[in-house]
Amino acid sequence: MKTIVVASTNPVKAQATLHGFQRMFPQETFSVVPVSAPSGVSDQPMNSADTLQGALNRAAAVQTLQPQGDFWVGIEGGVEEDAGGLAAFAWVAVLSSSASGKARTGTFFLPPRVAELVRQGKELGEADDIVFGAVNSKQQNGAIGLLTGDVIDRAALYEHAVVLALVAIRNPGLYAESRGDARPDVRLPAGL
Repeated sequence: MKTIVVASTNPVKAQATLHGFQRMFPQETFSVVPVSAPSGVSDQPMNSADTLQGALNRAAAVQTLQPQGDFWVGIEGGVEEDAGGLAAFAWVAVLSSSASGKARTGTFFLPPRVAELVRQGKELGEADDIVFGAVNSKQQNGAIGLLTGDVIDRAALYEHAVVLALVAIRNPGLYAESRGDARPDVRLPAGL
């Protein structure tokens, strides 16, 4: 059995990670170990670069905290201003002992009331709870689930990005030249 250390205690992120790994490696069995890890970026990243950096930092942090794992995964949700308004998405980073992969989820636009609360400094999950009258939606269906009536929920949105991040892990020979060092550029928070 392979161990996946997920840099979050959020059950949605653990579920998405497990399902993504099971889809890419159906012949393997996996256990998921959720571990809280700092992102090293703001609680609500406001651009793609910071969101990616948060995912990379989380994956590297749990690799340091739980080195006995086989894979280490960081998932970071973020938003970014776009021509259509405030767009929401997440980045997924996956590390193994010999390779790394990363991918971004699909992107969707937030309703104006939610977007305004985020621009005022609220985290997206908190803004969703206020606008939709939900409780702790970020550990359930998330903004995408609330907006689609759970046609796509937060776990499904993340799962596809986990699968895409695993492309480089599943095909290491095809990515070795462009990857160089297996460990991406990370900025671990002080104390790790």
